[in-house]
Amino acid sequence: MPLTINFDLSDQDLQHFAGVVESARQASANLSDAQVIDAATQLLKKAQESKPPQFVTERLDLVDTLVAMMQDEGWALSAEDRANVRSALSYFAHGADVIPDNVPVLGFIDDAIIIELSARDLQHEIEAYNDFCDYRQREAERRKLDPASVGRADWLEGRREELQDRMHRRRSRDFRGGFGSSFGSSSGYGPIRRYSDSGWRPGPFRFR
Repeated sequence: MPLTINFDLSDQDLQHFAGVVESARQASANLSDAQVIDAATQLLKKAQESKPPQFVTERLDLVDTLVAMMQDEGWALSAEDRANVRSALSYFAHGADVIPDNVPVLGFIDDAIIIELSARDLQHEIEAYNDFCDYRQREAERRKLDPASVGRADWLEGRREELQDRMHRRRSRDFRGGFGSSFGSSSGYGPIRRYSDSGWRPGPFRFR
């Protein structure tokens, strides 16, 4: 029988988690993008083996999305946009667990909270990338192509530029002051759109 448990994070709690992420970002400054991505991928592998609860599983999808955004040749993020995504992933290279990951059921709860807060900060990036993946899948099927082999096709450029421009405009509209500034539901963000199963992407996992 399912059990629902709700809890609130105070402003002080949010500041604590934002500080944890910022410390991890600074500690990961000398790591390559590949090393940061590998650390996030290792978290996904460990979590997959532990069969985490649904609350955690839904957030791990978001880590997979962020990894895919960094690796996707067709999405081709600028250096500034890559740095924003990397900031979220850097926690998994140097984050200090409040709850050890080997604790059954609860071990990834603190990771899931960090993921949720990071995803809120990157909501516009995630939404734009989801739309891009859906478009690429549809167009590849129409052209009888494998979306995994498309790369930076000419017919993708216009849609990619349009979606990234939308992403930048929405980010500017929200007056973000840096990573973590929009933590918390009071930021005005609604539910975060997670994986769309209709669009291929190069992430390591899908938690379903």
